[in-house]
Amino acid sequence: MPETAVLRHAGTVLTDHTFPVPLDHSAPDGEQIELYAREVVAAGREGDELPWLVYLQGGPGGRSPRPLGPSWLEPALRHYRVLLLDQRGTGRSTPASRQTLPLRGTAAQQADYLAHFRADSIVRDAELVRKRLLGEDTPWSVLGQSFGGMCTFTYLSYAPEGLREAFVTGGIPGLRVPAEDVYRRTYPTVARKNAAHYARYPGDVAAVRAVAGHLRAAEEAGEPVRLPDGSPLTVARFQSLGLMLGGGSGSDTLHYLLEDAWVTGGVPGSPRAELSDTFLAAVHTAVSLAPNPLFAVLHEASYGQRSVSRAGTGWAAQRVRPEFPEFDAAAALDGDRPVYFTGEMIYPWHFEADPALRPLAETARLLAEREDWPDLYDPARLAANTVPVQAAVYHDDMYVDRENSLATAAAVGNVRTWITNEWEHDGLRLSEGRVLERLLAMGRGEV
Repeated sequence: MPETAVLRHAGTVLTDHTFPVPLDHSAPDGEQIELYAREVVAAGREGDELPWLVYLQGGPGGRSPRPLGPSWLEPALRHYRVLLLDQRGTGRSTPASRQTLPLRGTAAQQADYLAHFRADSIVRDAELVRKRLLGEDTPWSVLGQSFGGMCTFTYLSYAPEGLREAFVTGGIPGLRVPAEDVYRRTYPTVARKNAAHYARYPGDVAAVRAVAGHLRAAEEAGEPVRLPDGSPLTVARFQSLGLMLGGGSGSDTLHYLLEDAWVTGGVPGSPRAELSDTFLAAVHTAVSLAPNPLFAVLHEASYGQRSVSRAGTGWAAQRVRPEFPEFDAAAALDGDRPVYFTGEMIYPWHFEADPALRPLAETARLLAEREDWPDLYDPARLAANTVPVQAAVYHDDMYVDRENSLATAAAVGNVRTWITNEWEHDGLRLSEGRVLERLLAMGRGEV
């Protein structure tokens, strides 16, 4: 088990670990890829016999956080030795991106490769790491945020013997919910977030219509507005800024972004005919998936299960969208309705507009059409679960439907939920430890 570096940093001791794991766990002697993980322990407690807590990040495709000051790590480190795992394909683990995936060969070969990057493989990776760090018979704790929570319920289905307890924040999945029904639940929630944003910032109704109208006119003229990387800013891409509405400060961030939309030349009353570089740079940062291409490529695949549907997910967000005409920007602009932003949805156009995704377009199509995905959850095993699970369910969660989460919590043994509207989906990150402290107290029976 190689260790590449030990660093003292802000009251902590950080140790790098790398682990070879099979690409395909059903072929353990086949191709190997590498996992990176960062061990974090409070300074002065390096030699203590502490239980381990492995953190499973949101995504899919998100790397584990880098320690940068006050966070949920503070309460965690009072009780645990923490392992921040870069899930396969992310961060410092063997990467999967437009730069590396073409080296695998054809789009079909790339799709076959990426079929091993879902929650089932992530859990099997974690089990190999656990056994190498702690030994065969010593379980550890897990903290799963968002997609990491989905992985946690896969863990409880596949290898509950590896867990002593589990904490989940904003990530209890629907056990038998097909991808299209995920979006039938989340589109209305996104619509409510839009309505709440416009109620908070009524001036943004006109501001958003002005930007969207400008973008549409530019598209129709064959001269689309370009982001700093040269890619087009279409109306649909502009609408995708709604992804931020699910965060605690997302509505405010969106409003301030819109404040900087236009170049005025410093002359009062001058026509607002050009979008500003400041605005376009901020939009590019928000909409580019270059830092996380797996989020787009595997997002819908993360819902595929053969016992739910043997068919492919088939661009479910795109197929379901006509059922929610409030997101039709053209109709809104032709009438007098607000232009609604979309949320955590991936569409085929992402692979046309985003330079980081264009080389993966055919691979993404094949994954959308891929059939017979292995099951991620075992309802019978989950019903008999004995591992203590403490879960935060965010009442107004835009990304993970509350009702699906509560139905799962009721169907799985030994799950205790805390339903709160004090925090949004990113409460673990923004609460400076308070969300995790509550879950830890629940686990100790203090609340």
